[in-house]
Amino acid sequence: MTLNRRPRSTSGDRELRLWKVGRALTITFAAAVLVSSSVFYGLVYLLDFQEIDKTAKLDSQTLFDLVKLSFGVVAGAGALVALVVAYRRQRVDEAGAHREATRLHTERFTAAVEQLGSESPAVRLGGVHALAGLADDAPDKGLRQTCIDVLCAYLRLPFSPDPAHLPDPLPDGTSPSEERRNAHQDKKDQYRALREVRHTILRLIGEHYRIPQGTHRSWQGCNLDLTGVTIDSAMDFTGATFSSGAVNFANATFSSGNVRFSGATFSGGNVRFSGATFSGSYMLFDDATFSGSDVRFVATKFSSGQVRFSRATFSDSNVDLFAATFSGSDVRFTGAMFSGGSVRFIATTFSGGSVRFDRATFSGDSVHFDGAEFSGSDVHLTGTTGPAPTGLLEAVGDPVPPEVRLRPDWLPSAQ
Repeated sequence: MTLNRRPRSTSGDRELRLWKVGRALTITFAAAVLVSSSVFYGLVYLLDFQEIDKTAKLDSQTLFDLVKLSFGVVAGAGALVALVVAYRRQRVDEAGAHREATRLHTERFTAAVEQLGSESPAVRLGGVHALAGLADDAPDKGLRQTCIDVLCAYLRLPFSPDPAHLPDPLPDGTSPSEERRNAHQDKKDQYRALREVRHTILRLIGEHYRIPQGTHRSWQGCNLDLTGVTIDSAMDFTGATFSSGAVNFANATFSSGNVRFSGATFSGGNVRFSGATFSGSYMLFDDATFSGSDVRFVATKFSSGQVRFSRATFSDSNVDLFAATFSGSDVRFTGAMFSGGSVRFIATTFSGGSVRFDRATFSGDSVHFDGAEFSGSDVHLTGTTGPAPTGLLEAVGDPVPPEVRLRPDWLPSAQ
């Protein structure tokens, strides 16, 4: 496997834009004269001088004052020249330091990518940690994003299935030879080693995204493109803030392990789970806050495992579960607060598993069930507070299916 991706150049952002010395000095002198004149006339005005006392005789004291003024003007001019030169030297030094840092970063980046493409899982693992360290030390955000892009691209690469689930290659009617058994065991060991590389990337992404934005090693605000990735291990975004950038889990498969967004804040940016499949993992959004972001579960399939939004707050976001399918997962919105924004279960199918809204609070028309289908899921809406979500009673129908439990005051007989 090879990964040939070079970091995006940001030299254009750091390119020096310095005026010529003559022009810089002219503008600097003009600005100095303008400021000095403004200060002088301001003082004259504030001190309320009416006129200048004129004298026809040049005495020694006046002459001495003129000499001091002349030297002062010359000294000030020299100081301005020194200031302009020092400024230009500082800018040139900064640009040179940035070019050197970028060059060293590129060399380390190339070496790390070569490691990531090695046939040895141990060398690949070293490449993963090297790229993560490069992202932490990158001289600018663009180079950091490039390192993260490569790690995400590695996760998107196809990988062989677990040979533990494949039959041993045995000849008909014979026992496997020791050579065949050893070959099959080698495949299992290789698979486990490469899976460890993938799991390390998932762990590092979660760890760095939990670090507060603006501090060293934080990846918050960077894009994560995990489209179509198989997530079969723990991934922890607990307490992370999603306020910018795009995080894309579209068409991903969550097959095992825990993915935690507990206590996370979605206050901006975009998070996508559209087309994803939850088939055995635990997806936790407990105590999360959705207050200004766009989170999409469009056409997502919840077929097993558990997805929890317990005590989550939906106050000013668009959380879209349009055409999602709940066919076997345990999904909980226990104690959730729907106080604004839009949470849409439009055209969603509840055909199996359990979906619980116990002690949830609905306010206004923030939750929509228009066109939803209830054909087998165990749906609990008892113990809730607030008006019935928009389109819920029409979608449930009359009589209410026994697996759908509504508040007594929502039942058709109470209307």
